Amino acid sequence: MAIGAFIGTGRELDPALDRVRRADALGYESVYMTQIAARDSLIVLTRYATVTERIRLGTGVLPIFSRTPASTAQTAATIDEISGGRMVLGLGVSHRVTVENWFDAEITKPVAQMREYAGIVRAIFRGEPPPEGEFFNTRFSFMGYSARPDLPIYIAALSPSMLRLAGEIGDGVMLWLCNPDYIRETVIPEVGKGRERAGKPLEGFDVVAAVPVAVVDDADAARDAFRKDLIPYASLPFYRSMLERSGFGDDLAAFDEGMAAGDPSRAMAGLSDELLGSLAGIGSADDVTAKVREYMDAGATSPCIGGIPGAGFDEALEAAAALL
Repeated sequence: MAIGAFIGTGRELDPALDRVRRADALGYESVYMTQIAARDSLIVLTRYATVTERIRLGTGVLPIFSRTPASTAQTAATIDEISGGRMVLGLGVSHRVTVENWFDAEITKPVAQMREYAGIVRAIFRGEPPPEGEFFNTRFSFMGYSARPDLPIYIAALSPSMLRLAGEIGDGVMLWLCNPDYIRETVIPEVGKGRERAGKPLEGFDVVAAVPVAVVDDADAARDAFRKDLIPYASLPFYRSMLERSGFGDDLAAFDEGMAAGDPSRAMAGLSDELLGSLAGIGSADDVTAKVREYMDAGATSPCIGGIPGAGFDEALEAAAALL
């Protein structure tokens, strides 16, 4: 089974390096690093490459407005070379609040902007002239150096339109907070339409789904930690739309009531056990492996476990390895 892991750095880098080494030794297929308001994900992946031997290394995901396409292509190709061909470039449009406040940019047509950006990066990898676009333009090309032309590009997607684009132009799709039912009923059909549009089979296309997990004695406490972790996502339009399509509109309404009243605890309580249970494997080692299998049965070709803050991730890393 192609199981991966999302391993971020937290407050200190060394524990993350230990976890990445352990994932590599246990036989995990991939490890992904998310770009947040902390360490740079691409630089961290370079460090991950130096302490591992075989595991694939990916951004999960890199916001396209954080770097020019040329800069992204150069850095990804360099990490790929340093790691011996193990790089996976995961790209996402991020969210308006992040793009506007961090990068001084604007999301206007997210699908079109992703199409242009990914198309330019892929052309640079292949040594082809980058296509001209409405949003991104460059005449960059490598000189005296060649990137791996088929370096994989994965597209982060939630909406049907972005899922179709991922299927059309990507080598894989990256999913967060998409439960198994949503993967089965929306992700796979929409990605399939994109593959059909491109004249490509669905076989060989990678569906990377984040699976929040924790091996703990106190499952209720871990669920509360997960609720707290979901607060920013429940406030972001792209995630809200996906969760509504997944049938959790009542949860979001209860969450909104709590936030409007200035009561975050009440807002968190609005995120039901049903919602959390559809997303996460919390409890015993068997609970973790069962949830990973559920994602795989729904169509995720690469379920990737991720931690819940302060709640038994190292134990979950060992538990999920039983499926490898």
